[in-house]
Amino acid sequence: MAEAEFDVRAATNLPERAIQILDFEREWTRHLGAKEEAISSQFQVSSARYYQMLHAIIDTPEAVRYDPMLVSRLLRNRENRKRSPSASTSSHHNEELTD
Repeated sequence: MAEAEFDVRAATNLPERAIQILDFEREWTRHLGAKEEAISSQFQVSSARYYQMLHAIIDTPEAVRYDPMLVSRLLRNRENRKRSPSASTSSHHNEELTD
């Protein structure tokens, strides 16, 4: 591990598991297969539990200090999902009706 990376990890005061989850979110597209399979394989938890842990982590200032761009993206994605579930469900339902 590079010395600068160690300093960032130490300065954030995040538990190792939180760091592993954030690192996974940053790089999960490099894994073969579905994200849920990679979550199960790497963390031995259900995807629902993983997302509970992830959302708790990204709400902490320590996570922001660890990787501000990643946390900002994850928070933005979460907000977008909160705003549009009825819109996406509605448009999906309408697409099914017109097919």
